[in-house]
Amino acid sequence: MDTQEFLKKRKFIIQLGKALHKFGTPAYRLETHLRRVALKLGIEGYFLITPTTMTFVLQHDADQEYNHMARVNPGELDLGSLARTDELVNQLLEGERTLDDAIDRLKEIAEKPAPYGRLLTGLSFVLSPAAFAMLMGTSWQDVFWSGMLGFPVYFLVLAAEKSKRMAEMLEPLAAIICAIGACAIAHICPTLNIPVVILSSIIIFIPGLALTLGLAELAARDLMSGTARIMDAMMLMCKLYFGGMLGMVIGHALFGEVTPAPAVPLERWLSWLGVPLLSASLVILFKARSKDALWGISAGIIAFLSAQVGGLYLGESMGIFVGAFAVGIYANLYSRWQKAPASIALLQGIVILVPGSKTYIGLNALISGEVMLNQVQIGTQVFLIFMSLVAGLIFSNVAVPPRSTL
Repeated sequence: MDTQEFLKKRKFIIQLGKALHKFGTPAYRLETHLRRVALKLGIEGYFLITPTTMTFVLQHDADQEYNHMARVNPGELDLGSLARTDELVNQLLEGERTLDDAIDRLKEIAEKPAPYGRLLTGLSFVLSPAAFAMLMGTSWQDVFWSGMLGFPVYFLVLAAEKSKRMAEMLEPLAAIICAIGACAIAHICPTLNIPVVILSSIIIFIPGLALTLGLAELAARDLMSGTARIMDAMMLMCKLYFGGMLGMVIGHALFGEVTPAPAVPLERWLSWLGVPLLSASLVILFKARSKDALWGISAGIIAFLSAQVGGLYLGESMGIFVGAFAVGIYANLYSRWQKAPASIALLQGIVILVPGSKTYIGLNALISGEVMLNQVQIGTQVFLIFMSLVAGLIFSNVAVPPRSTL
């Protein structure tokens, strides 16, 4: 391999790593994928990825070694771009594209605008809190107002896209505004469960998926990235909780406290309607391609139903293991059938199972001593659920090996 060809391949590998990191690929999957691509291109490569740093070590020959380090921002899930990048890599390795074409196409994918317009994205910010409230088995009033409080959250997200200062305080500010709004709404709707409405309205920011991915990275012995991801998620959880508590204090000071009236909870079968609604909103929030939408919604339904059936016989925590195992197998089969990354279906499925909301509830119980929705022994439940999730995914990869490393 001459020097010019090596430089082109090096450029492509580095740009590929940065793009996949930007699209939210976990470190252990990204390192394995980059190693595979580098070998296919005839280069020996070693990679160290964390949420904020990337290190590339590429060997030109036995005597020459190229090191590249980059400081990056934590990636956000973009499943559509992830799928397009995987297609691009396959085309390159099969000889359907040249390196120059692949480098140009990779830049196009990275700069591609969001696939869904502001109207649909705003609708997903309203639909996902309402669907989550349905899953919590609360009342119709809580479901409605949780969805309505999704509007100011979306406007804050739009503002954060244009202002760096707003982006730095986005999550706690959203929690403050939602908490103040919930306290105000409680005066016209005394049956409102204020803590549940606050949690539902900011559910988009609750880092349950990040905590699960962090534990999965630790299980894969990717210790630096796993530890960093978990600590980042816990800090985000603390910011959200502080914002919610501060907003409630301000809301009670402005509007006074309201004695809550008993509410009629949703029937069990009605609460289950929240699963397809939440899965549909995640298709938009995760920027999945429209042709993958049905696969993603099906993943959420399979995960939820499997967990419910498993919970009937094995208990709630082990039921989550069954759900993770089922959706892991489904995602790996999807990857084989569609020749696409398993992550596209997997992430949309396990997000239904992750106990991010229970982590928030546990934090509330630890600090205030209050119990939300009769959730007792929440700390033990959260730990077991996270472990069950990670174990289910590991066992599913053994039962049906994934087609690709993504």
